[in-house]
Amino acid sequence: MVKKDWSAMTPDEKREERFNRWLNPAHVKFKDAAAEKAYKERVTRFIKVIKLEEPDRVPVMLPTGTFPLYNAGMTLKDAMFDNKRAVAAYRKFFKEFESDTFTGPGMSACGRAMDIANSISMKWPGHGLPDDAAMNQFVEGEYMKAEEYDIFMDDLSDFIYRFYLPRSVGLLAPLAKMSPLSHLLGFSNNFMTPAMMPEVRAMYQGMIEYGKETADWGKPAMEFAREGLEAGYPSLMGGFGHAPFDILGDTLRGTKGIITDMYRRPQKIHAALEKLVPILVATGIEAAESMGGVMVMFPLHKGDDTFMSDAQYEEFYWPTFKKVILGIIEAGLVPYLFAEGKYTKRLKTIQELPKGKVVWLFDQTDMNKAKEVLGGKACIAGNVPTSLLQVGAAKDVKAYCRQLIEVCGKGGGFILTAGASIDKGKGKNLKAMWAAGQEYGVYKKK
Repeated sequence: MVKKDWSAMTPDEKREERFNRWLNPAHVKFKDAAAEKAYKERVTRFIKVIKLEEPDRVPVMLPTGTFPLYNAGMTLKDAMFDNKRAVAAYRKFFKEFESDTFTGPGMSACGRAMDIANSISMKWPGHGLPDDAAMNQFVEGEYMKAEEYDIFMDDLSDFIYRFYLPRSVGLLAPLAKMSPLSHLLGFSNNFMTPAMMPEVRAMYQGMIEYGKETADWGKPAMEFAREGLEAGYPSLMGGFGHAPFDILGDTLRGTKGIITDMYRRPQKIHAALEKLVPILVATGIEAAESMGGVMVMFPLHKGDDTFMSDAQYEEFYWPTFKKVILGIIEAGLVPYLFAEGKYTKRLKTIQELPKGKVVWLFDQTDMNKAKEVLGGKACIAGNVPTSLLQVGAAKDVKAYCRQLIEVCGKGGGFILTAGASIDKGKGKNLKAMWAAGQEYGVYKKK
């Protein structure tokens, strides 16, 4: 049988092809037949819940985060400067805890590379945060000024190159001195001429050093990821995507700036959001395909119930975000939508999406209501509280998980996990979550 050309496939056919590649990865050499069998059982479990079918049991994803570091007596700062130790910590965790997915040390980053980049929009242990800080922090700011919407619309590449990057990454500050990219058309040497300046040469050298440090730092993690797959544990993630409003409100204008703009220049916002749609669809697809994944994770920030009114959500957030989601679905990928904060008021709106095409990971949303509104329409996941996992009793964790399974697991379409990842916490509580899935999450054969 001749295989159908990718460009001629429907979105459903593309998704089935991606699912098949996920289920039967050509590049993985499983360590034995048992590992291959376990891998396929785990992937099948996720494929079924995405399709709103009943698997053998509810899939369980431990909210690993940076917990393995602290469980091994390390800090995030330790991990950022010694990835071999970080990988050893995750390898230890991998042997002690069971889950339906594999998680590596991807939440930490190369400390030396970050120091070289000198990010202005990020803080990390030893660079704006105490050495014992448990998580890196994004620093909001007006990296795009109110009067620069027209520049953004006229030439987005030039805006990013000469305005956004120099303001958000200290190493790249000299880019602000460059000529507009469009000026290179008639005088290509303009791109290299700035290298006459010492600060520009230092920037280029810093970029080389950044690349070397990042490549060296990533090797142990890549090796560990290969081990996880060969042992029979799939990775769920296929890169990250973003809602247009979050790019504008988080990355560029900041909270104060975007709120002001919603009242003073709403049409500018709408134009910018529409411009971002095809770009965010393309980058989401690119991220998934570069990682060989099926799911595209969307961390959602400013759409939660407490940030804006329902009317504002309907006007500013949802329309363009929906277009991005549909674009990802069109490519045969699965949007994995992390609704941070509360999304209970948004449930009526988000049910507009096509049936069985997305996964919603809820943080503090009312899960009973989520099942009531989205049951039979979308796979839902969450929302075991991180506070409960970190300081609660194991019996309470197990009881909470049981209630979630009994309500949200009916008929399939549910993944047991937490509302967010954890750092410091109790290992016995993670084991209680896993035990709850094994004990209460099994579907009876009809």
